[in-house]
This record gives sequence, C-alpha cells and structure tokens, in this order.
Amino acid sequence: MSETAALSVSEARQQLAEIIDRARSEHTPIYLARRGRRVAAVIDADDLDGILELAEDMADIRAAEAARAEMRATGETPIPWEQVKADVGLT
Repeated sequence: MSETAALSVSEARQQLAEIIDRARSEHTPIYLARRGRRVAAVIDADDLDGILELAEDMADIRAAEAARAEMRATGETPIPWEQVKADVGLT
C-alpha cells in the first residue's frame, strides 16, 4: 500500500469543511499528519460503516476457521444445530 500524502493538522483546521466534502465526494480517506507522521484520517461515514461491516465479517470467518482447525486437531465433532437450539431454549 503506498503512502498517501497527508495534510498537517493545522492545515486541516483551516480547511475542515473542504476536507469533509472531499472525503464524501471522492470516497477516499484524507490523512492528517502531525510532525510529518500520519495520525488520523477523515473518511465518509457510510464508507467507514462498510469497512467496519467487512472487518466484522472477516473476524467471524477467522473465528470459524480457528474453530474448525481446533476440531480437526482435537478430533471433536460439531454439535448439531438442532441440539444447540434446544440447549439455548430456541425450540
């Protein structure tokens, strides 16, 4: 991933409305820097929601993969869905 140029925090203060509009219209984050290092980003709220949903999905996928790997390593068999529903009172 290439390093994207960043505005200084002091520049961002002066241009906040324009930065927000640009992040929303271009759907790319606008990075902010302090002492030459990126410290924050302004991103469209809907884009962030989508990223967070994808991150949650990926965490679920990784947890499922880890559970399957553990079951293979231990020789355990999965609990049938009907039994799980009965155990938690969903039937």
